[in-house]
Amino acid sequence: MEKILLSSLPMNTSGKVINLNCNGNIKRRLLDLGIVKGTKITPILKSPSGDPTAFFIRGSTIALRREDADLIEVK
Repeated sequence: MEKILLSSLPMNTSGKVINLNCNGNIKRRLLDLGIVKGTKITPILKSPSGDPTAFFIRGSTIALRREDADLIEVK
């Protein structure tokens, strides 16, 4: 599988984080949520409006806005 943005990963399909395309506070926030290279992440639920999306990661469910998910590359 080639690299794609997390926001493009199909529902209930797992991907592995390969890169965070950001710096500063947003990068710190994503790292604090456990989104680090090699981590398995799966989109499991979209809100009725389509944004944010809930992701299953490291035994927890987190919600990310599309603008944040666009910063994360997975394969």
